[in-house]
Parts: sequence; C-alpha cells; structure tokens
Amino acid sequence: MTTIMWKRLLIPLTTLALLVSCKTTDVQRVLDGIAGVNQPLSEQTVIAGLKQALQVGTENTVFKTNRDGGFSSNPLIKILIPEKMDKLASTLRTIGLGSKVDKFELQMNRAAESAAGEAKQVFYSAISGMTLQDAWGILRGGDNAATNYFKRVTESSLRQKFQPIITTNMQKVGFYNDYQKLLDTYNALPLTKKEDYSIETYVMNEALDGLFTLVAEEEAKIRKDPVARTTELLRKVFAQQ
Repeated sequence: MTTIMWKRLLIPLTTLALLVSCKTTDVQRVLDGIAGVNQPLSEQTVIAGLKQALQVGTENTVFKTNRDGGFSSNPLIKILIPEKMDKLASTLRTIGLGSKVDKFELQMNRAAESAAGEAKQVFYSAISGMTLQDAWGILRGGDNAATNYFKRVTESSLRQKFQPIITTNMQKVGFYNDYQKLLDTYNALPLTKKEDYSIETYVMNEALDGLFTLVAEEEAKIRKDPVARTTELLRKVFAQQ
C-alpha cells in the first residue's frame, strides 16, 4: 500500500480518534477542520488513528467469536476433530455413532467461544502499549503486520486466560466424561489400536488460530475497505475523503 493511500486511510481514522477524545463543544470544530486534511500528519495523530482502527477491528473479532456459533457456525474457524483422530471418528461414524463425534466437536467449539471474551482486554492492553515504532512497523509492514503484532504481544497472555476457561467449560458440559466414553467405545472395538489423546492443547491452539484468523480479516478491512464502518459517525467521517 502506498504512502498516499495510507494517508487517505489515516486521515478519517485520526479524525475519529480526535472526536472520541474531544468535549462535545469541540466536535463540530473538529468536523469543520476536515477540510484541512492535506496538512502533514503528526506522529501523535498517526498513532492515535491507528490505535482507534485496531480497537474497532479487535472489538469486531471478539463480538463475532464470543457467542454460540462464533466458532461452530463459521467454516473458516470451526474446530474440527483433530486430524490424528480421523480414524477414530471415521470408525465411529461407520458403526452409527456419528452423533457422538458431532457432540465432541460442538463441545470443543463451545469452549473456544466461551474463552474468546477474554481476548478483548488483552487486545486493548496491546493497543494501549503500542509504541510509535510499533505503529510505523504496522503501517509500513505487510498485509498482516497488525495481526502479527497482536500474535507477538498477546499470545502468551491469551493462553493464560483461555486455559482455565476452556477447562472449566469442558468440565461443565461433561466433555471429559463424553470424551472418555468416546475413547472407550473405540478402544473396545476389535482390531483397533488403543488410543489416549490429550485434547486441551489442541482446543487452545485452534481457538487462538481462529481468533487471529478473524483479526486478519479485520485488518484487511482497515487496509482495503475503510468505508465499511458500522456507525453513522464513521460513515460521515469517511465520506469526507
């Protein structure tokens, strides 16, 4: 993306950031000043605008994932039975126990959906702690520069917050009991290799992968479709480009 295109993107975003921070009496003055958009942008304005854009993007990501169906109804991030359990799943479906496999998958997705709500504050902290160097690195980086920033800064904290929620959610819905029954049913079949899979790490990794996949989608909107905003104020501001 060229420098000119980024400036066109950041001008309305930074204007929004100023609007959010202004007193009510100052809002019209800021809007009236949009005509001067060709003036050079200060570094403070650049970082304020980028932070506002990333906050909107991460809020959208959490909203999409932290609800029933957030993972399970989205083919892009739906958590499927682990690849190493494909033989187990296929065998159980063959003998008429496909519903047990489907329930197993749904419980994994529900656990991820429950944990996703914890991402909001972690993302906010990452945005608040963003340095000027970080901001310019995102602006001048590749298409996934912001997503990669979030991965680097937030993944460790997200794992710490997600783990107890995923475990508690699995316990609450009887996942471990159902999971053990699934394994016992498979292991009881003749001529099958006895298996014992650890599933928590898999669900954790899939939940984080899904979350960052949607963060990347939001980043693409910021970079390529800045007019696609959800509030009347944003539409008015972007219309001034």
